[in-house]
Amino acid sequence: MPSVIGLLEAREKKVREEVARLRDALDEAERALQRLVDARVTVTEVLTERPAPAAEPKAVAGSVVPHRSEGVTVSVLAPDYQRIVEVLESDAGRTGLRCQQVAVALGLEAVPAKVEGVRSKAKRLVERGWARQVRPGVFTALAAPAG
Repeated sequence: MPSVIGLLEAREKKVREEVARLRDALDEAERALQRLVDARVTVTEVLTERPAPAAEPKAVAGSVVPHRSEGVTVSVLAPDYQRIVEVLESDAGRTGLRCQQVAVALGLEAVPAKVEGVRSKAKRLVERGWARQVRPGVFTALAAPAG
């Protein structure tokens, strides 16, 4: 027959193991609760912040050409498009330039592949309001450069 003390010790061991398991579960539940509280605080802070004034977007190579709007400068355009607008705003471009002339002014070879690339970009500038096409294949800036 087992001893009473042995039975109590076995029972005590089981209860201690159960307490340890419950402490671990409680610790995990408290960590989960703290994560939820932190998330709620962060969301509340984000939602109550005032939005910063919209800064002018930065130019990114290969980016989409934005539509021209009031207060937006050429600096929002990708570098290739900025260079084309600069050429069109130059003295030579005031009366209009053909794409081959623009390509040469940009330092590109006057080969069909380069000229067609310039033509594509010039047409996109026209579509978005950065330049205008005065005659088929002839492009110019919208207005004379300031200053």
